Amino acid sequence: MIKKFGVIAASIAIAVASHSALANVSADEAARLGADLTPLGGEKAGNADGSIPAWTGGITTVPAGFEPGMFHLDPFPEDKPLFTITAANYKEYADFLSDGQKALFETYPDSYKMPVFETRRTASNPQEVYEATKANATRAELLAGGNGLTGAAIGIPFPIPADGLEAIWNHILRYRGVAVQRFGGQAAVTAGGDFNVIGFDETLMIKYAEPGITPERLLEENILFKFKQSVTTPARLAGTALLVHETVDQVKEPRQAWTYNTGQRRVRRAPNIAYDAPGTAADGLRTTDDFDMFNGSPNRYNWELIGKQELYVAYNNYKLHSDTVSYSDILHEGHVNPELTRFEKHRVFVVEATLKDEFRHVYQKRTFYIDEDSWQVQVADMYDNRGELYRVGIAYGVNYYDVPAHWSTLDVFHDLNSRRYLAVGLDNEETMYDFTVRPGDGDFTPQALRREGKR
Repeated sequence: MIKKFGVIAASIAIAVASHSALANVSADEAARLGADLTPLGGEKAGNADGSIPAWTGGITTVPAGFEPGMFHLDPFPEDKPLFTITAANYKEYADFLSDGQKALFETYPDSYKMPVFETRRTASNPQEVYEATKANATRAELLAGGNGLTGAAIGIPFPIPADGLEAIWNHILRYRGVAVQRFGGQAAVTAGGDFNVIGFDETLMIKYAEPGITPERLLEENILFKFKQSVTTPARLAGTALLVHETVDQVKEPRQAWTYNTGQRRVRRAPNIAYDAPGTAADGLRTTDDFDMFNGSPNRYNWELIGKQELYVAYNNYKLHSDTVSYSDILHEGHVNPELTRFEKHRVFVVEATLKDEFRHVYQKRTFYIDEDSWQVQVADMYDNRGELYRVGIAYGVNYYDVPAHWSTLDVFHDLNSRRYLAVGLDNEETMYDFTVRPGDGDFTPQALRREGKR
């Protein structure tokens, strides 16, 4: 339960009062984008005490010495922590912590800490994303039941959200480039700190962000993005693959998914790759819809936009992103190495998802804390069917400034009961993400999945 907010945004109250969940905003409201609001809908001004500065465009040029293909250099190498939050003092900062974050201090009192740095509002996107967001604001609408949308392309669909459903769609459709190939993997870390890395080769083609795409064409083709994932290590799992086609109108046609099994050498339809089905090779530590902090159809939950809050979140984590650190440097017992992390105070939209009576899911309630500058879910608190805090998700964000886009370099899911965690997105010992790839539709077919399978 959220007990207190550092900031409640007046824009939310205005938006909720002025239009329903299925309606777009007026031209007058949309005119605020780029004026008192950022182009994506955050508050441009800083906060009252100056601990959050004004947004002035984010990172718009790459740091000196950076070249495409490199791991992203830290734009702020001289920054030092202002203070550190620990189990001994976290209650002094309780107003700026989620319940899940507080639980991490209580669960790991001797080792978990948050080094807090100067807040730098680095999130940025290309100009065409800002222009598309402004156009979306006056035309985007949720489809019946909120299980899809229309009238939006490329930019944030609901930059002035009326409710939690619109806000979570903003996260799902936030800009991450047009396509990306990722090398790396994930590790399930035991309570004693042991781990094995599962390697992945992943390709994401985002039709929603394709240059020149229109809302009409998106709805006609009914594809938001296509995703392909192949396991590369260990040898016993290598070649196992997953293909997903995410649809625009999920009532008309739900998510399509296929898996390739190396033992059977067959591609099979996988209708259960959704909701709380176990995540690929995740050792039971995340659900399918935990991937990317939240993905897929939101139809099993009632969504409420609680308000806005100032929160300490993992932002500008370039140390954690660096190729100068190893997985052993990062993955410590109980949690990732605090010495490699950076937390800052940012404003977040607070969205609460409560399971509908007619559905089942391992999470009865989820609270998402969504960055106002990028619409990235930064923290997710997940509750079990007894109403008790079960898991905590932390997204360690950076600005991939060659795109540019704010995205996480690592997503970590803490299971509070087993004292284990899953780190998703490990790439420090691999090559950097490739945002220049331009795969075609032919690369995302069941036949292509079969061709790429390995025994």
